[in-house]
Amino acid sequence: MPAPKINFEKLTLEELKQLQNDVAIAIHEYEERRKEEAKAAIEAKAKEFGFSLKEILSDRKGKSKTKSGKVDPKYADPADPSITWTGRGRKPKWVEAYLAKGKTLDDLKI
Repeated sequence: MPAPKINFEKLTLEELKQLQNDVAIAIHEYEERRKEEAKAAIEAKAKEFGFSLKEILSDRKGKSKTKSGKVDPKYADPADPSITWTGRGRKPKWVEAYLAKGKTLDDLKI
């Protein structure tokens, strides 16, 4: 089904932003539906072979094959070396402050 033609030039900035938001939501919902469909198809295929999806995704010890667990810290606060960061996720404020002074992450490596 072809999408309706929209004359973007006649829309206000507020209308364009709302349209952008609506499209982002629609894309997210579409992707979530497709993931659920894929998951159901994979589970059905595993069942055909006599397994559950959980059994297939775990190793012989019953542990998941996906990585999990603690990561060793890579960086330490020079002012207080007991404060560390793994390098994953959002940078802590002390790292941001250090970088703002023109320093590099290499300077903070443990």
